[in-house]
Amino acid sequence: MGGERVAEAVAGSVALLRTATDRDWDAVKAARSQWSCREAALHIAYDLIVYASRLAGRGSTSHVPLKIAPDDNAGNEGILQIIETTGTLLTATINTTPRHIRAHHPRPFFTANPEGFAALGVGEVLLHTYDIAEALGLSYEPPTELAEFALTRLLPHIQPGPTPWSTLLWATGRGELPGRAPVTNWYWINPLVIPAERLALESLTPAAAADLAAGGDGGFDWVTDGPYDGTREASGMLLKAYEAGVHRPEFGVFVLVRHEDDRAVGALGFHGAPDEDGRVEIGYDLAESARGNGYLTEALRALSEWALARDDVRTLFATIDHDNLKSQAVVNRAGFARATVEEERAMGERRESDGPLHVYVRTA
Repeated sequence: MGGERVAEAVAGSVALLRTATDRDWDAVKAARSQWSCREAALHIAYDLIVYASRLAGRGSTSHVPLKIAPDDNAGNEGILQIIETTGTLLTATINTTPRHIRAHHPRPFFTANPEGFAALGVGEVLLHTYDIAEALGLSYEPPTELAEFALTRLLPHIQPGPTPWSTLLWATGRGELPGRAPVTNWYWINPLVIPAERLALESLTPAAAADLAAGGDGGFDWVTDGPYDGTREASGMLLKAYEAGVHRPEFGVFVLVRHEDDRAVGALGFHGAPDEDGRVEIGYDLAESARGNGYLTEALRALSEWALARDDVRTLFATIDHDNLKSQAVVNRAGFARATVEEERAMGERRESDGPLHVYVRTA
């Protein structure tokens, strides 16, 4: 779940900064910051221990009442020891926390799981180390895998650039990319989770989608006959949207995870963002062993209610083969109704290659 990535990021940061412990870190401002290099280094340690504290304590609020206060005689080497220690604490917390546990992280979706906190820790270590290194005249470029780890989990709306590191720097206001405007405002985005009665609808990150599309498990513990082929196909579509720069994480793919055993049983999601009229299409699938329990109906209701509460969604629709009576029953139970003849004809013209289709709609 990423603990080893945190350890690797911390080790690389400390190894570089240790080459400059003879410098006066208090006298030099970290790049793009009002902090001194010493304060920026302490901020790295603070982030690491706060993330560990939130995750270990299952923190539900943003405030963790602690601070980092080194001894008065702690020099630069002492600060690095604090970073190493807090990095070890976060790594251990990630490695010993169940995958489904979530704790508070600010906007936009307000929670993160262990992998999310690992990505947050990696991202903060890489970027603040870069700021300190630049101010001290040191050259710093982390391993590609670390930059990609943060980028594909915390900035899912950012189109990949020439390299993960150059993209991460640009996306956080620290660099330039050809053809892209400078970034002046940004924040980390952890995956959206929509609760249902027996399920959690967990949105896929580009990293998880890439793994599923390639035949992996996406970081989920699936029932024995999952994931279904449709989930892998939808993951591939998400990955293409991400690579094209049009992926909106709140309108992606959601894996259905059962509360009782943390097993993934299927997936549902959107075929893209809403159009100019606020219409968006939904698709879904479920592992055969999980069928007959009402999971899809429950999940579809939850996702529909979440979507229709937004200002940019007015109509949800699903297109279903005319002979797929079970799927038609699912959407009916979830509050959808058969579309008008005109709506159905228009959709049929768009999807002729799929054969005869029935269209079902739900509005606010």
